[in-house]
Amino acid sequence: MSDELAKIKNLMGDLDEEALLALVKKRLEAGDAPMAIIEACRDGMQIVGDRFAKQEYFVSELVASGELFNEVMEIIGPKMPAGDDKKAMNEIVFGTVQGDIHDIGKNIVVSMLRANGFRVHDVGIDVPPQVFVDRVKETGARVVGLSGLLTVAFANMEATIKALEKAGLRKKTKVMIGGGMVDKFVCDKVGADAWGHDAIEAVKLAKSFFGVK
Repeated sequence: MSDELAKIKNLMGDLDEEALLALVKKRLEAGDAPMAIIEACRDGMQIVGDRFAKQEYFVSELVASGELFNEVMEIIGPKMPAGDDKKAMNEIVFGTVQGDIHDIGKNIVVSMLRANGFRVHDVGIDVPPQVFVDRVKETGARVVGLSGLLTVAFANMEATIKALEKAGLRKKTKVMIGGGMVDKFVCDKVGADAWGHDAIEAVKLAKSFFGVK
């Protein structure tokens, strides 16, 4: 990694918005490959994740990191040749299940997954089971993420998983769940493959599902 790309990585890790965006624009103008800049930012997001794990960063920093990565992508997007993002690992359908309208946790997870190279199809909040089914069919997604903060969401997590089974999609689709009240008991009860406390764990689960180190 060049010195300038290392600076981009560290500025992302430090959440230094002004300096990061200025340097990204400068390196694009200098002819650096868009994907090289994105990879540096992804490395910076790993720094954010490590600091969150060490409790040096908190949820507010995770939110800020996702927003900052999206700002970088807005700058880089127009410079990306079609099909240039070969590092995108695979498709994930993600949403908050029917009966729950909370989106902060979902948005953090979606941002972190995208920052780590996944193609995430965010279907929103209060999402009926059939919408998940239809989107999996459309995208060929191999992973579905179900979010729900409230305990009333658990029944619809189970209903969504059963809908995937009925549609013949469950055997080739991994389901991960998350939310404030989710734990292993809930995971087993609704029939999910795995659960996570936060966005960092969601990224680790997604990587494990796709066999990414």
